[in-house]
Amino acid sequence: MKINIVSIFPEFFAGPLSISIPARAAKAGLVEYNLVDLRSFTHDRHQTVDDYPFGGGAGMVMKPAPFFEAVESLERSGPIVLMSARGRRFEHNDAVRFAVQPDLTLLCGHYKDVDQRVADHLATEEVSLGDFVLSGGEYAALAITDAVVRLLPGAMSTHEAASTDSFYDEGLLSPPSYTRPAEYRGLRVPEVLLSGDHARVEAWRRAEAERLTRERRPDLWLKHQE
Repeated sequence: MKINIVSIFPEFFAGPLSISIPARAAKAGLVEYNLVDLRSFTHDRHQTVDDYPFGGGAGMVMKPAPFFEAVESLERSGPIVLMSARGRRFEHNDAVRFAVQPDLTLLCGHYKDVDQRVADHLATEEVSLGDFVLSGGEYAALAITDAVVRLLPGAMSTHEAASTDSFYDEGLLSPPSYTRPAEYRGLRVPEVLLSGDHARVEAWRRAEAERLTRERRPDLWLKHQE
């Protein structure tokens, strides 16, 4: 697939996308990253992308024209997603949905806000990482890119590695994980994991996943029971 990221800071993505799974997926030809500099679609010598808000108020608002022109320059057919604190919360099911698209375009806002016409008439949806505000949409776009790319067939060494993550199986949190040594500073690994009894291990993992989900994410637990 192809992921287009529209930002005034395209250099923000160079480091993270050059390491680990995002880099390996690109090297294997599973994904192409197209970093689009929003300032390339301005028409004044200062490359202005923001202006004062109509009606007054603090902060600057990003202009609509550069976003529209940037997206119009792309050969694309998939979702156009605006990173926005007003957006619906991004979830695992969104990553799955995006991962089967031929392309994905992520729009990164900055400053106080983005002109609402971008949300209403250009983006196909708005998403947020949660109930907090970031310095810019770049952080959210990077997180979404990673969540999507790791689901592409062949991006990870085995499908099982992804399928046992939190949220993947029935929307539950994943159970705790342990590795060698079996005892460290008097802290022992649960005996069931050392038993070699695969049925008992699976039952323990299931019970732990349910317990953690009930305790830490009652919202997910209620959804799981529906």
